[in-house]
Parts: sequence; C-alpha cells; structure tokens
Amino acid sequence: MIDLTTLPFHLQLLVREYGHSTYQLIQGLKDIEDVAERTKRAGQIVQLMLRLQPALRELPEVQTRLWNHLHALAGEDVVLEAPVPLRSLTVRTEKPARVPYLRQAPKLRVYGAAIEALIAKALTLEDATEREQATVQIGRTMKFLYRQHNKENAKDVTILRHLGELSGGQLRLDPAVVDSENLFEMPAGTGRAAAFVVPQPQPQPQAQQRDRREGRDNREGRSNGNGFGNKNGKKRKKGRSQEPQQPPQ
Repeated sequence: MIDLTTLPFHLQLLVREYGHSTYQLIQGLKDIEDVAERTKRAGQIVQLMLRLQPALRELPEVQTRLWNHLHALAGEDVVLEAPVPLRSLTVRTEKPARVPYLRQAPKLRVYGAAIEALIAKALTLEDATEREQATVQIGRTMKFLYRQHNKENAKDVTILRHLGELSGGQLRLDPAVVDSENLFEMPAGTGRAAAFVVPQPQPQPQAQQRDRREGRDNREGRSNGNGFGNKNGKKRKKGRSQEPQQPPQ
C-alpha cells in the first residue's frame, strides 16, 4: 500500500480518484525504455482511468484531462508522445504570486477606488473638451453612487466639492452651468423602470351586471321565483334531514 502522506497534496487527490492500482501501473511506465511502447501502454491506462470514472465522459476535452492526470502521476522525467498537449507540472508545484491588493483605502468610501481610477484617467486627457465631458460623466456616476449609498439625493455642490477633493482641484465645473443644465442627472431611459401597475377591472354597464346577476341566480336554483332554492318552494332546514315517517301498523 502506498503511503499517500509522502506525496504532494494534488497527487494525493489523483491517487484517491483513480486508485492505488492505477497509480502503480503509471509508476511502472518508468521501466519501459521505448518511448513508443511507453506511450502505447499509457494510452491503455488512460482508457482504464476512463472506465474507473465514467462520469468524466460528460466533460469537455476528457482526453486532455486524463492524459494530464497521468502525466502528473508519472512525473516530469517520464517522456510521453501524448496525442494531446501536456501541461507543465511546475504550475502545480510553484507557489502562485501574491495578488496585488490595495494597501490604502479610498479617500471617500462612498465612491470606492473605481472613481479614483476614473479621475486619474481623466487627468491624463490633454484636450479640454474631452476632459470636461469625462468630468461630467464622473460627476453623474458619483451622484448615482452617493444616492445608492446614503439613500438620499446629493446636491450638485456636494458632488463638485468631492470631485475637487479627489482630483486635487484639477477637475472643475461651473456650478451654475451644472445646476441649470442638470449635467449630473442621468439621461432619460437609464433610470429605473416604471413600476408595474395591476390593471383594474373596468366598470360594467348596469344591464350587463343585471344579466350576470340573473344568470348566477339561475345556477343557484332560484329561477322559479320562490327564493327557497328547490322545486316545491319550501325552504330547506339546516341540520340533519328528517327521515320519512312509517305508516302505523
């Protein structure tokens, strides 16, 4: 029995998936010197692996998956002429590079780091018209984010003040123009969809209501005019029905 604790973790998973016997067969490929014969034997082992895990047939590129699993279990030094490209084993053994997360929180959390990135991109624009258009778009986005975060509408002067703080005073707009032309408001068609209103039934004419009421009375057995709901015109009594009386003996 193979001691799995001596193997790397990813190889332990593969041995548990295909079994110890399959792993021993794969390790026996090292004793075959001819590369063609070794590849032929490896192909037979791949078919065995597919029989052991028939659910893999539903996966795309199952042959590529199985050959790479065999390559990982055999080792880098076992040369194979596989019909599919084999990945390097260093991907599984090397430690991945650290993801460069932000070390500093955004200045204004309500807008996040994305707005700061947009402002930095707008500062690189040399054309004054393009920079002004970019500033307007950034102001609209900032007002939308402020509204989503605080559940209230922000004034344009507040957005302009925050925009100046984040850009170091380099992105400026005329407050009067912003207020008169509503530059920070989203254009029509980009807001929320109109609320769905349940259609209410239209009032019907009195003649239709009377006909519908008479039809309902007929279905309930009141078309004879007695109002008691039976043929004899007698009112039904609630409770248990009376049994017919027997004639005297």
